[in-house]
Amino acid sequence: MSNARYSDGIEVVPSVVHIEDVPGTVEYRLYRQRFSGLLGFIILGIVTGMQWSWFGPIATDTADEFGISLGQVNWLGNITFCIFVPASLLVPVSEMGGVALLVSAWVRYAGTIRSLSPQSAYVLLFFGQLFSAISQPVFQVLAPMFSERWFDLRGRTTATMVIAIANPVGSALGQLLSPLVGTPRQSILVLAIISTATLPAILLISDSPPSPPTYSGSKQPLSLTSLCRAMLGLSGSKEAFMSRRERADFIIMMLAFGGLGGAVSALSVLSAQWFGPAGYSDTTCGLLGATLFLSGITAAVISAPLFDRVFTHTMGATLKILVPVVSLAWLSLIWASKPNNVAALFVLMVIIGSCSVTMLPLALELGVELTRNANGSSTILWFVFLTTPDSANLFGIMLILVEDALRAPSTANPPYNMHDALIFHGCVVMVCGSAIFFQRAKQARREMDEVMIINTVSRSAPDAADLGPVGQSINKADATTFGGDPNHK
Repeated sequence: MSNARYSDGIEVVPSVVHIEDVPGTVEYRLYRQRFSGLLGFIILGIVTGMQWSWFGPIATDTADEFGISLGQVNWLGNITFCIFVPASLLVPVSEMGGVALLVSAWVRYAGTIRSLSPQSAYVLLFFGQLFSAISQPVFQVLAPMFSERWFDLRGRTTATMVIAIANPVGSALGQLLSPLVGTPRQSILVLAIISTATLPAILLISDSPPSPPTYSGSKQPLSLTSLCRAMLGLSGSKEAFMSRRERADFIIMMLAFGGLGGAVSALSVLSAQWFGPAGYSDTTCGLLGATLFLSGITAAVISAPLFDRVFTHTMGATLKILVPVVSLAWLSLIWASKPNNVAALFVLMVIIGSCSVTMLPLALELGVELTRNANGSSTILWFVFLTTPDSANLFGIMLILVEDALRAPSTANPPYNMHDALIFHGCVVMVCGSAIFFQRAKQARREMDEVMIINTVSRSAPDAADLGPVGQSINKADATTFGGDPNHK
């Protein structure tokens, strides 16, 4: 059955028969405008992703040029994590994210004026990073909500993936470009120009379509407060209710992905400090970080459409395979971080990146499956983990601060090495990752959408009873599995 197309850019979902005079029939539609909004999210996600990882590979050079300590340079990344939750309250106001991005670019550049004292320059750099931290969650947290409102079951996970990995793309570009475009002062100017030039992309993003793509896309979004009440078992609306099993699964996700996401965040900020004492240059450290993210992006681009169209009910099983693999890879860094071992380090970055970034859209989508709250679940998950990550906020900042304290003294061999920090890093990841084996991961939202589509098709066109969830064929046995009556008229 081919898509019906209209001159105003509307596509009618092919599996839903639109008969206006059938009482109670819900019309699910797709709009071409969804792709322009997706492009806007991609551009802004890339630019905001560059901000917080920019100083990681050039941490030593930045400290030397501005006369500040490495700990102060690390806080240029840490501030992103600290400000995430307050900034997430601005998510409904996407324009605010654009304003904050523009302000951050030029406040940060003002800190490069050579007549300033080291502390005055650092204050401006810090506040520039603070404003960029405000802009970042605006375009991260909205990803699952945007995909739910604009995309059907054939493209929802893919849309979430594309928006989510825009941040790792930006993070990878930030780590790659910052050591290549000149001195730290020059690189800050380059970042300001990029941020300003891409700002008009915000005009491509619209709130919601006239008609929803699925049943869940037709519901009013729930608030972060309602999710917090549901997690505490407090009374609330019927739509916000979560069973004990769902609450337990969501907590497991927070723990498992908090550790894994925090690990990536720590790498982005501490890469030069981990590998520099072993003899690796800032450029090599930047390439290691870029390899992690770019290999992950490749894996995510390949895998996300498969989870939309083929492995539609296997999110939980997939996570139980990928989490142990990536946890062991992080643990292996304890022994791999040594001189003249760059090949092994690149292999580990590929493994970590491929698994971690593949899991990112799955985690975000599974969070919505468990909570039926796209805004609230993505805010909480971004707060505790980053796998674009660009906000392994809670776990990321803890790992960075503890590992900074575990740095060896100048008398060590080699001086200022981070071996103890890598041991701590690997142990935390292994402990947190082991929680995934206790998760059931039921995809409740998807099952609800499939039931509603089957019922809609059954009421609209009895002869189309074998048409199932958007674009997929479901036979009568499948309909029964989803709770629908295949013979219902």
